This record gives sequence, C-alpha cells and structure tokens, in this order.
Amino acid sequence: MTNSNCQDMTVFIVDDDEAVRRSTAWLIESIGIIVHTFINADEFFEKYKGEQGCIIMDVRMPGMSGLEAQEEMQIRDIKLPLIFITGHGDVPMAVRALQRGAFDFIEKPFNDQLLLDSVQRGLKRNNEILQSFLHDQSIDKRIAALTPREKEVMKRVTDGKPNKVIAIELNVSIKTVEVHRARMMEKMAVRSVAELVKTALQSKQF
Repeated sequence: MTNSNCQDMTVFIVDDDEAVRRSTAWLIESIGIIVHTFINADEFFEKYKGEQGCIIMDVRMPGMSGLEAQEEMQIRDIKLPLIFITGHGDVPMAVRALQRGAFDFIEKPFNDQLLLDSVQRGLKRNNEILQSFLHDQSIDKRIAALTPREKEVMKRVTDGKPNKVIAIELNVSIKTVEVHRARMMEKMAVRSVAELVKTALQSKQF
C-alpha cells in the first residue's frame, strides 16, 4: 500500500444492469474520479488488483449475490468501503449487509447527489483505513529496528517497571538499563512512557 488521497482512488461499480453501470460511471467520472465497471462480482474478484477506493454494488445480482460478495471480500481481506444499491424490496437484505460491515446502502432510483455524497464519504473512510495501516506498519518497523535487549527493556517499561527493577530482572546495571532505555525511546520516536504504551498497543508485535 502507498500513500494516497481521494482523487487518486478508484470507484468500482458492480452491477449486471448495463444502463445502471453506464449512468453511475458517468456520474462518478463527472467529479474527476476513476471508475472501473464489472458485470458481476466474479469479474470484480478476477480483475481487482488491490487498488484503493470504494465499491458500489447491486445487492441482488445473478450468480454471486451482493451479500455473498461481501463475505468473499472478508475472506480475501479486501477492506474497501462497500456501498450497496438496492431496489425497495431488498432493503431488509441491505440492512443485514450493514450489520455485517457494509458502509452504506442507497435505494433505486437514487438521487445523484446522495450517491456522490456516499462515495465521497466512502473514499474518505478508505483513506483513513489506509493511513491507519501505514501508521501501524511504521510502528512495526520501529519495533523491528530494536535490539533484543532494547525490546526486553521496552516490554518492562510498558509494564510500568522502574529502571532498578528492570536492572535486577535483566541482571545488568541501572546505567546499562538507562542507556538501552534512551536508545529504545529514540528509535520508537516517543518522549514519554505514556506515549510509548499507546504506541505499543497499536502493534501486533508487542
């Protein structure tokens, strides 16, 4: 993943109705956003290459339904915000999709501005997810740069242990603990124990 903004993202339209695909694509492209269209969910999964953005998907389609596609996205760890478009009779199905983590649903025939607003929110949400991922990745890199001893000191510091206790547990001098602690704090780019604890909690390594 790379850094991005909403203008660099892609909106994926998955709908078996060609008229809906064309009109929705034209609407999204009119505000300068890249659009890719697919006739069904299978085609989307076949061609998706990990781009960032959001998905507009019909909840009821031949073959793989919108709900089944949502489950497949979870299996494949595709975290793009999912906006369902639905006929009136499919609202209960769309509500279930929201309960399973879909971003939004919009009833047909939909208001253009309503859809555009939902897409903009979806792209913003995807950017937030991306930035969070990059932040967590940065923290993991910082932890990976620590020496084994610095990691031992970090674990004990985040447990709230003072240097004297850490020195006893590691069988080293307090001065040695202070040196390792200072280097560890510098590598982790934090200035306080509270900040260190918050940072460590965001890592899967610690």
